[in-house]
Amino acid sequence: MRRFHSYGPVDCEEHFCVPRTELVQECLEHLVGHPDKGGHYFTIWAPRQTGKTWLMRQVQARLTREYEDRFLVGSMSMQGVVLKDNDPPEAFLDRVPRLFRDSLGFEVPQPGTWAEWTDIFSTHTHILDRPIILFIDEFDSLPSQVIDQLVTLFRDMYLKRDSYLLHGLALIGVRAVLGVGSGRGSPFNVQRSLQVPNLTREEVVELFHQYEQESGQEVADEVAEAVYTNTRGQPGLVGWFGELLTEKYNPGQGQTIGLEVWKQANHAALHLEWNNTVLNLVKKAKDAYQDKVAELFGNPELAFSIDEDWCNYLYFNGIIDSVTVTDANGLLRSYCIFSCPFVQHRLFNAFSNEVFDPKSALVLHPLDDLADVFAGEKLNLPALLQRYRDYLQRLEDKGLSPWAGQPRRSDLHLTEAVGHFHLYSWLRQAVEDQCMISPEFPTGNPDEMVLSEFHWASGKVDIFLRCGSAQGIIEIKSFEKQSKMKSYAEQAAHYAASLGLSGVTLAVFIPTREQEILDQLSGELEIDQVVVHVMAIGWG
Repeated sequence: MRRFHSYGPVDCEEHFCVPRTELVQECLEHLVGHPDKGGHYFTIWAPRQTGKTWLMRQVQARLTREYEDRFLVGSMSMQGVVLKDNDPPEAFLDRVPRLFRDSLGFEVPQPGTWAEWTDIFSTHTHILDRPIILFIDEFDSLPSQVIDQLVTLFRDMYLKRDSYLLHGLALIGVRAVLGVGSGRGSPFNVQRSLQVPNLTREEVVELFHQYEQESGQEVADEVAEAVYTNTRGQPGLVGWFGELLTEKYNPGQGQTIGLEVWKQANHAALHLEWNNTVLNLVKKAKDAYQDKVAELFGNPELAFSIDEDWCNYLYFNGIIDSVTVTDANGLLRSYCIFSCPFVQHRLFNAFSNEVFDPKSALVLHPLDDLADVFAGEKLNLPALLQRYRDYLQRLEDKGLSPWAGQPRRSDLHLTEAVGHFHLYSWLRQAVEDQCMISPEFPTGNPDEMVLSEFHWASGKVDIFLRCGSAQGIIEIKSFEKQSKMKSYAEQAAHYAASLGLSGVTLAVFIPTREQEILDQLSGELEIDQVVVHVMAIGWG
């Protein structure tokens, strides 16, 4: 029986797969172009584990079947071309004979110069007996100087294509193939680039349907929907959740893989399971542009611009995506969103762990049994947040600040996300033995959002608590000015009503430690039959 697969190219004989026929055809047509006049030189790009190498192999197989007598077809992987930092770009040329032997089954003369490299493809040297269609995979793994040199030479071949046998070329990677970070820009016309898209909802459902047919085990429709919604069809993540659900957390033959199994597998994916692609993504988010990632957790209007280095880096590495909405004036605006709720949740966990130090001070007073928090049928979240304020006071009394070195807005106030991270981590330390605590993220399709939904949902993080049969929501805001307090409360009430809750607690972080101001901004009000408890928390 076939199985789900999450790392490396999918083999449809061994793994569940979808044909993606239109994508394969589009790539093939780019490469073949006009068979007598030449194909295109273009780029195939996408973040890691999205199916770039699978697409290359599918197209290569079709080219070999349909054009075997007309073209040489080969794929070179640059992953094994290891060059030291102090190696000159020409060191790449020493690897050329082996690259041709591994990809095409024959060796070419060892080029001693870049001119001799281009001679391999020349119509005058007769090294190749017919035109060649070439894939170069893992192009990003080459040093930037080598990338620039190859790009220049390929562009020159394209402009003088009557003198060369390089019929079609596909460079495969993440950023370098589009010229990002290169002084020479894109290797070819960027309009000829081909982005490998995520799986559609229908394709994700089809994968689980294949599993049902071959295993005889039922998978609830809600599970396939949950996988798609939380990954937005990212192929590597879909495959990984498929592995977790049907293998490690499978309840056993004869039992349905339902929502309880999904909850178990999802919890494990968020907190327990090792996945190299996810760890790499988290590392990239923390190592580069951490302030922008943190800002996105609290700023739903962070503009998306591919010209910004931080934006294209996070986008090409699968950390963020974009959504375009129409504002009240009829203008189109593009904003950043996280690539999917699962990635957002993993990043939230990672950032929270860095902000909170449980050894700094006692999380709760040693004799505090939290009786008033759990005494009634509903959670007394304002009373719980008072404990958090007390904790911050204990830190201050010791001369400690959890906010030192944390990301700040342009007005020098701390970003809203820092409050999310710190309060969430404190709650886990304080009541996780009695409650389930989870950050809640929007999971709708960003392409279907209208502006009114987007402004309160995108980038939004609330903290959801379930303690036995009681549950509650804490919405977090960073104070900007008094006039916005009403809109904060209205947004919180609207969100609580959408969840069927009659109350919500609004934690507003304010850059002051003056108790009189905090008390005046705290209180209780009712909006559209929803009780909003406002708790002002001093920080900064």
